[in-house]
Amino acid sequence: MEPSPAFDPALAAKKLLRESRSGALATLLPASGGPYCSLVNVASAADGAPLLLISRLAVHTRNLLADPRVSLMLDERREGDPLEGARVMLQGNAAATDDPAARRRYLARHPEAEMFAGFADFAFYRIAVTGAHLVAGFGRIVDLKPSDILTETADAAALLAAEPEIVAHLNAQSAQAMAHHAGKLVAARSGQWRCVGIDPEGLDLQNGRAAVRVTFSERVRTPEALHRAVRQVAG
Repeated sequence: MEPSPAFDPALAAKKLLRESRSGALATLLPASGGPYCSLVNVASAADGAPLLLISRLAVHTRNLLADPRVSLMLDERREGDPLEGARVMLQGNAAATDDPAARRRYLARHPEAEMFAGFADFAFYRIAVTGAHLVAGFGRIVDLKPSDILTETADAAALLAAEPEIVAHLNAQSAQAMAHHAGKLVAARSGQWRCVGIDPEGLDLQNGRAAVRVTFSERVRTPEALHRAVRQVAG
């Protein structure tokens, strides 16, 4: 099906990718080649690639170590019939990563995982996305390429290098200020909002298990440009 004129499938998929905190991971059983599905917590790298923290003792980890091909389904967890909500299925290859940014971004989303992130059997994994299938309602079923849903970061090295300091600065503001940002920017409910990540296209805020994506009107590449963008949309 073709998307309707007023519908931006890439933007819808990116929103699901950035706001999801858990999803269904499908792997392949080595002995039979049959499918195996499990529930996992997820985060996203600066470019949007899904990040996992999983144990080698888990069946899904043993599966992907034998065959890295996986799929990951993320949905918006709306109230009512879940089939009426948007969801995206990502295809890709999973591989362990020791990138400090992957660890930092995952634990910002899931601070409770800090207690076992250092265990010998646990490791962080990054899914290199090879394709996506978005279902967002009638007439809104679209196949997407990785370039449609991932964020270009090659021109934003300065911004990504400063991400820890920028996130800490934003979270050092009062809880009231962060709640104001969340409510004004995306009409989110009040609460203890905090920033959990930035990238050239937007800002990720979280309140307990709730997460919202703030999309900038134009790409930002430097810390100075990001601060201006935040002031502009929250002013």
